[in-house]
Amino acid sequence: MRTPSKRKPAPAAAQQASRKRLPGAKQEVKPRTANSAGFDQWRHDNIGRLLNNAVRRFEDRVLRLMADSGYADARISHVNLTRNLDREGTRLTELATRAGMTKQAMGELVDQCAGIGLVERTSDPADKRARIVQFTPQGLAWLDAFRRAVDQAEHEMRADLGSTRHDTVRNALKMYGSDHDTLTK
Repeated sequence: MRTPSKRKPAPAAAQQASRKRLPGAKQEVKPRTANSAGFDQWRHDNIGRLLNNAVRRFEDRVLRLMADSGYADARISHVNLTRNLDREGTRLTELATRAGMTKQAMGELVDQCAGIGLVERTSDPADKRARIVQFTPQGLAWLDAFRRAVDQAEHEMRADLGSTRHDTVRNALKMYGSDHDTLTK
């Protein structure tokens, strides 16, 4: 039977520093524990979260500008529909796929937007059994107001970040997401 050592264990940092590392050897990555400083910091400081925060700020500003333009009923869900709807119209199933929604959820959103006059369902000329969701004339006016609001919000973002940073962020995001743009026209 071993007798307990009277020597205090070295702190973890000292133990790690005392280990010899060979050049080119991979460093062991230990998962953070609940006692680690900044355990949940990664949840606030990862690129996905940062992009999401920026999108929320941008879209909140766009909605305020839309309200100032007389479209107080504009909601982020309407933006989600219109950002995926081609000017010439799009089938409901395609809209749902583009938006990452179920067909049923997209159908409810289309009904809501049709109720406020932004879109309508028409027969697909290529397949009379299928329906196409299209902007109404009022919806096209809404889309034009949306474009102006986006332009204004982007102009304000440029002013906040400075032209160089704004252009860098914009170009990097354009390059990174280029193969995920679902809007065809």
